Amino acid sequence: MVFRKISVLVVERAKIIKLKKIVLYFLFFLLLFCAALILFINIDPAFGGKPTTEQKEMYQHFNNYVDGKFINEDPTDVMNSSDVSSTNEDSASEAKNRNPNGPIPVSSIDWNKIKSENDSLTWFGHSAFLLSIDNEKLLIDPMLSPIASPVSFVGIKRYEYSEDIMLNLIDDMPPIDAVFITHDHYDHLDYQSIVKLNSKVSHFFVPLGVSAHLLRWGIPKEKITELNWWEETEYKGLTVALTPARHFSGRDPFNINTTLWGGWVILGNKTRIYTSGDGGYDSHFKEIGNKYGPFDITLIEGAQYDPSWSDIHMTPEQSVQANLDVNGETMMLMHWGAFTLANHGWNEPIERALEEASKREVNIIAPQIGETVLLDSDLQMPPTLWWNF
Repeated sequence: MVFRKISVLVVERAKIIKLKKIVLYFLFFLLLFCAALILFINIDPAFGGKPTTEQKEMYQHFNNYVDGKFINEDPTDVMNSSDVSSTNEDSASEAKNRNPNGPIPVSSIDWNKIKSENDSLTWFGHSAFLLSIDNEKLLIDPMLSPIASPVSFVGIKRYEYSEDIMLNLIDDMPPIDAVFITHDHYDHLDYQSIVKLNSKVSHFFVPLGVSAHLLRWGIPKEKITELNWWEETEYKGLTVALTPARHFSGRDPFNINTTLWGGWVILGNKTRIYTSGDGGYDSHFKEIGNKYGPFDITLIEGAQYDPSWSDIHMTPEQSVQANLDVNGETMMLMHWGAFTLANHGWNEPIERALEEASKREVNIIAPQIGETVLLDSDLQMPPTLWWNF
């Protein structure tokens, strides 16, 4: 009897020792993985840079910078599982048409029209635009690579297009007077695109802190202007201003909200443009409209929405309301047509936006990717419904 009890104790002790070894091995490999991940992030330039100590000290004087992080004007949840919004029906379409069934029909790029002195707009999908305002060539959020990711072997792939207009896109572009970045997420700020654009671009306009990424990628400091919300400057006869947005930033888990996000106002002699950047609906749109409106055209984010992140992305219906708030005469929906980042049909956002715009009597345009729209002409353009192929 005593021998049996001793045997049981020995077996139990052996099990405990074995379990401890397993836990120790697991913790060791976890620590090793974390160390390798940190090392990889620090080595790979695609993850970007970090604001300097001097920058952080300067940011401390701003109301939208608290405890080393930028904050929104109103309390914001990046993930809000308890939210029940107008997007709750979208979860039912999770497996329906989330990606195109084939190559998206796109337009051949008319470089002669782009290089002309006409004010124009050319969309490259998602939130990437080439503008010509007062004959100044401007790029907004030039994410022009095939994958939204810091690495080429994993990430969200761009949709296939009927023509490979993206292949030599940067090489074919005319000299670019300025690039405007709304925030540092991978589907808006792309390492490969920025590196290729460096020799072709005269100046970069970015929110506070984003210069750290560009500097690491070889962009000269004198070619970068950082702005805070409501700050404005003059550039080649244009008035440009960074405006608030309700969103967040970060290129890895260790630098969340260490850089600012926002939208851009660009005012030319003939055309007044506003682009919202990413962000949820809030009162800042009316403030922007009161200060800078009316706008001839607005580029409004209204896709990649979900009930879980309703604070940081708008539904198409909210985008139409945002256009009304900023006093936009014509709006264009953006943040779609290139990547699937949410659980709704890939072309659902534009269909919902068109329906809401019709109800609210808002003029909305929906050109093909690659098509150039002349902004100094009548923008009453009935949509061709090119996405229904």
